[in-house]
Amino acid sequence: MTALRQLQRMKRDLIHTGRRPSGLCGAALLVAARMHKFRRTIKEIISVVKVCEATLRKRLNEFEDMPNSQLTIEEFIKVDLDQECDPPSFIAGQRNKRMKLLEWSQQSCLGFISTGEIHEYQDEIEMEQSRPKLRMMYGSYAKTGMAQMGLAALASHASPPARTPC
Repeated sequence: MTALRQLQRMKRDLIHTGRRPSGLCGAALLVAARMHKFRRTIKEIISVVKVCEATLRKRLNEFEDMPNSQLTIEEFIKVDLDQECDPPSFIAGQRNKRMKLLEWSQQSCLGFISTGEIHEYQDEIEMEQSRPKLRMMYGSYAKTGMAQMGLAALASHASPPARTPC
């Protein structure tokens, strides 16, 4: 009975459009079984409804995004929500439109910065990355604060500094 109610709500929320009914039935069976404290794994449901695990997970994710999934068990049984939701494909399309609009606005903001400035920064970054890194004890000096002496001064030392006996 609970699985049938879930299917009715999925149809009302237009999750069923463009989808095969076996995936919806599998998701409804799994949720209903877990609502009534029956231990059913996804593999058991897959063997019954004959769908792929990815399909079942997609239907569960779509159901999770709907307001019906936010109800408690008692509310789900007693209350019949009259509100309808937009189908998942419509929601995904709107999300894509917002992302494209955001990218377009970011590109238009970057248009105020001259391309010459960007190339200068890119050249500077590439130059910094192409420089040889100091290794062994010179590298440790650079990390501990000896870097203010300058990389040229450290690199110009022909021999390492004398070590004191332990």
